[in-house]
This record gives sequence, structure tokens and C-alpha cells, in this order.
Amino acid sequence: MEWLDRMSRAISLMEKRMEGKTDIEELAREAYSSPFHFQRMFHMLTGFTVAEYIRRRKLTLAAQELASSSAKVLDIALKYGYESPESFSKAFRKAHGITPSEAREAGVSLKAFPRLSFHLSLKGVQDMDYRIVEKPAFRTLGIKITTSTEGGQNHRDITRFWQQAGGDGTIGKIAQLSPGKDLLGICGDMDLANERFDYWIAVENADRPADDEWQEFTVPATTWAVFPSVGPMPDTIQAVWRRIFEEWFPSTGYEHAAGPELEVYPEGDTSSSDYRCEVWIPIAKA
Repeated sequence: MEWLDRMSRAISLMEKRMEGKTDIEELAREAYSSPFHFQRMFHMLTGFTVAEYIRRRKLTLAAQELASSSAKVLDIALKYGYESPESFSKAFRKAHGITPSEAREAGVSLKAFPRLSFHLSLKGVQDMDYRIVEKPAFRTLGIKITTSTEGGQNHRDITRFWQQAGGDGTIGKIAQLSPGKDLLGICGDMDLANERFDYWIAVENADRPADDEWQEFTVPATTWAVFPSVGPMPDTIQAVWRRIFEEWFPSTGYEHAAGPELEVYPEGDTSSSDYRCEVWIPIAKA
């Protein structure tokens, strides 16, 4: 219940700060967590980034104000943190499909993005296995893309990235960089405030230099919580991800340590009911 109250208080504070800019550090303090952990938890629990939620709520409130008042478009744009009528109009059209001026026409259809609320849901019927691992920094080689979390774009990009790498033989080449080592899916350089991060398909390799074909990424030394996933991909591992943030974090004294996240894929039939892989999350004591 405590984490539920913290997230609900943060939502209430967000709503009070809709006019103007929002301070992520202030919201995180309200949730008694680090800014990174707060943003990562919010995204995993709601499906929206903090920035995306605030953006949609502001445009909902702005539409209501346009439809019910005679305030100038410029004044409403500035009120909700937009620096110019042009930037406001572009965002408004993307959200509602019409211009701010058209929102004042009688009978026009507007979209409303409601305020979020958190409710208690009894979970944890099944035990959740995990282990704590201390691991020094290690170097990886592979390929990467930069993707956005806005609107779930990262899920589509990453799925396509794996399909392309598998279809053109790149995954096999990466595996041969370090025979016997597991393939890694790495979420690195996460810029949650700007809704972007790099995603790598890579393998641990300490010796081979980077070149025009392979780039290097160093995973820093940290403490990891390691969660097994047993079952066909991708449904099983996606369920593990949800449980980590919905059940494990709220019930432990840990929070996200703001480092890269790993998926570790041993060789095997990923469609098999007994395929085993792992999720590695960097953690720190809250």
C-alpha cells in the first residue's frame, strides 16, 4: 500500500503543476524515490512515460479551456508550457486532429485523456524467483539502434531490429564474436526525460576492438537482481518484466540503480515451453 500512496501523491502533484513546467525531481521526492526510478516505475506501471502523460493531460485541459472560454490561444499555449502558438498548434493537432481555433466550433469532437489513478490489485499468487549478483564492469560488442519510448515506439523498433538482425545473419555473426557466450539485449544510455534510449544486440567480449561493423558498449559494475524467464518468447519474458515492476520493486527495499538493463539469451529454441533466459536489472538500496 505504501508505494501505491506514493505514486498517487505524485500524480496529484503532477495535476497541480500542469500549468507551466514540471520538475521531475519534485515528483520523485513526492514518491520517495530517485528521479530515474520514479520515471522507470511510472512507465512500466502505466504504459506512458511521465513526459507523455503530462503532455496528453495538458492538451486535454487546453482543449477544455478553448471550448469553454474566450481566452486567447497564445495565452492558453503559454499557460500550459508551450513557447509559441506554432509549437502548441502542432502538438494540439497531433493530439486532437484539429487546430486550437477549430476546437471552439460548436459540436466539434475533442479527445480527453483522463487523470490516472492507482488502485490496489492483489498479485503475487505465484512465487517470484530471483538472485542478487555483484558483477564487475564488462565490455560488449554488437550493433545498436536509438529508439523512443513515446507511444510504445521502442517495442516496435526493437522487434523489427531483432527480426532484421536474424534475417540477414547478423545475430549469427555477433554470436561468433564470442563463441559460447550468451546473446545480450541491452537497454543503455536511457534518457527518460527525453524519452530515448539505445538498444543493443551484443555479446560480452573483452578483447576484440570496435570497428566499422561492430560497436562497443561497456556495462558498468553494479549490483543486479536477476530474474529467470522459462517459456516461449516473447510472451513469457514480457510477463516477467511486468511482474518485476508491478510486484517485486514495490515489495522490496530496492530501487532501480539507473544503469543499463539486460536480457540474457542462451542458445536454444526460443519458442519452446522450457526455453530459459534472464532479465538483469541494476539495483540499489532505496
